[in-house]
Amino acid sequence: MSDGIKKTSTLRKWLVAGLLVWAPLAITVWVIGLIIGFMDRSILLLPPEFRPEAVFGFNIPGLGALLAVAIVLLTGALVANFLGRTLVGWGEAVLNRIPLVRSVYSAAKQVIETFVSQDSRSFRQVVMVEYPRKDCWSIAFLAGAPVGEVQDKTAQKVLTVFVPTAPNPTSGFVIMVPEHEVIPLQMSVEEGFRMVISLGVVTPKSPAPVSVEPPPVA
Repeated sequence: MSDGIKKTSTLRKWLVAGLLVWAPLAITVWVIGLIIGFMDRSILLLPPEFRPEAVFGFNIPGLGALLAVAIVLLTGALVANFLGRTLVGWGEAVLNRIPLVRSVYSAAKQVIETFVSQDSRSFRQVVMVEYPRKDCWSIAFLAGAPVGEVQDKTAQKVLTVFVPTAPNPTSGFVIMVPEHEVIPLQMSVEEGFRMVISLGVVTPKSPAPVSVEPPPVA
């Protein structure tokens, strides 16, 4: 009976070890495949006679992703000068006159600017807040300090934080918390997202304490 339990324990250990090797690899390949597959759709921008299947006789996976990157870089180079900015301004002026398109475009642009801008502090800091009730803490990401009516209607300075839901961090709750109740953490944003996605199983190690040497004796 003891030998049977020992063999079962060994098989279980092997199964877990194998899953730890193959499961992350399979998920990584699946996610990257989805991203490259989506970017490959940019090949449809080419005329049919210039597509790989027409020129080479077969499809080349990943060629659309390279084309998408080239289009983004070329667009950035054009927008970097005065003429490009002027053309973009005219295009945005046209979009802003279309009711539904105006709302979607402006919101999407503000969100992307928040993430891409290097000067922005949004989503650059992991914090901890008491949510959804007192003495119950949640991992959150600093979104910024609200301005205008939101800040004017509060008795004290508040910060806007995003509390993600697990295991899908793309959904969550936007809450305004008093600044003195927000506890900043030293973990990186990547470590914070990893903790949320893993349902709290993967937690970053505590940072090493900073040792302060005593001043030399005169």
